[in-house]
Amino acid sequence: MLGDVQNELVSAIGKAHDILRRDLAKLRAGRANASLLDGIRVDYYGTLTPLSQMAHINVAEARMLTVKPWDRSALKAVEKAIREADLGLNPQPDSDILRIPLPPLTEERRREFVKIAKKYGEECKVTIRKARHDALDMLSQIDSDGDASKDEVDRAKKKAEETVADSTKQVDGMVAHKEKDILEV
Repeated sequence: MLGDVQNELVSAIGKAHDILRRDLAKLRAGRANASLLDGIRVDYYGTLTPLSQMAHINVAEARMLTVKPWDRSALKAVEKAIREADLGLNPQPDSDILRIPLPPLTEERRREFVKIAKKYGEECKVTIRKARHDALDMLSQIDSDGDASKDEVDRAKKKAEETVADSTKQVDGMVAHKEKDILEV
């Protein structure tokens, strides 16, 4: 029972870390990365479809992405979706593909991306703290129900706190790494 609480906590923390990794991957660091377009959804025959499910996304050069829709008739819809995604990208149609040059980041824009990365990190920490709170509540409930001894519950609470502290350090490390990546010219 105490192990189940710890497992749930570790699972919740893992999910929070996965979300943080995905969010940080979307931030531009000056180099082309296909994951920049992950959040884009295209109005494809009345259905919002993820871009990755309807086109091949390729990194052509260090600062150039290419998008080739599998259905040529969707080229205009894909171009419109990329323009409206507010990523600061300007796709250029070239026969049946879109070329997306990535403009160099200004110092001001880099600072904005660092702030966004820190915000994502803080959101992840809030999620982790909520998971810790839920775990501690479950452990207190186990203690009050008498399902485990006070010592066992105290050890489980201490282990939960250690797990949360380690995961918070991991979040700080991920954000610091992304910050370094963004600020690198």
